[in-house]
Amino acid sequence: MEDKQTQQTPSCGGSACSKGFKTMCGGQALIEGSMMRGPRKQSVGVRRPDGELEVQVKELHLLKDRWPVVGWPLIRGVFSFCDSMYNGVTALMYSAQFFPEDDEEEEPSKFETWLENKLGSDKAASFFVTLAVILGMGMSIGLFFLLPTLLGTAVTLVTDSMLVRNLAESLLKLAILIGYLALCSRMGEMKRVFSYHGAEHKTIFCYEAGLPLTVENVRRQPRHHPRCGTSFLFMVIAISILISTIVFAIWPISNPILRFLAHLLMLPLIVGISYEFNRWAGRHDGPVTRILTAPGLWLQNFTTFEPDDSMIEVGIKALELVLPEVKGEDAW
Repeated sequence: MEDKQTQQTPSCGGSACSKGFKTMCGGQALIEGSMMRGPRKQSVGVRRPDGELEVQVKELHLLKDRWPVVGWPLIRGVFSFCDSMYNGVTALMYSAQFFPEDDEEEEPSKFETWLENKLGSDKAASFFVTLAVILGMGMSIGLFFLLPTLLGTAVTLVTDSMLVRNLAESLLKLAILIGYLALCSRMGEMKRVFSYHGAEHKTIFCYEAGLPLTVENVRRQPRHHPRCGTSFLFMVIAISILISTIVFAIWPISNPILRFLAHLLMLPLIVGISYEFNRWAGRHDGPVTRILTAPGLWLQNFTTFEPDDSMIEVGIKALELVLPEVKGEDAW
């Protein structure tokens, strides 16, 4: 896979990378593929059933370029999370279209046909992506916030202590998170997705090390990355535990529905703080950072597996397509 573009891959010299160059480029695992996102471009690489590599590249139009307030600390985390969710679902749906169930194209439903006739194909597709994002976020909120809040009410049968109830809800959040990731990692279809996840991490590490993007160089890299979405998810849960414990200690709320609504009100702040922590942790490699990021890295044992060479090739190609032309433009 060494072509001219590969030889130009590192946007920093070897010395710069050896001093800890970190790129803002990142990605997401897809169905038999990888999505990579650079400072100005996003690419998708998918290994089709016939073995050929399908790629898609698009220019990014960042909200902060139009509305600078979106780039402010804390606020940028919420918008970045929503934007990543939308683009991630779009890329996932793109990769899925190459692998129809039962190897047959599924006929669109009457509703899909009606919507496409009314809105046009592009707006109809955008509608379904938006709906998928809303449903995904709703499921996450229900699983990691509503369920622990409802289950935590069982503590009131034993004690009225708000501290004990907060502790019970916190432990339930962690148990649900670990159980959910462990269950996903056992699913056969997800194992290949998580292997592409490993390929994405290894490719980013290779690029940050200033090495040519070859299969051999990428294969030697670690598969756990501190700026991974899994680590971000853990940080959201951890910070939600910290903030909710403080809030409910000051303003005790016993009603489970009101407690859940309070969690919803705190969620934008939680996401914003989690994003800022990930940015800070991604730029530092000290002992404190290593301790704080260790739980998120450990959770990646469930969400990243070792990739084969064909998966690494997809990750390399996807990353090459989003690297900036200006040296250092993608510095984290």
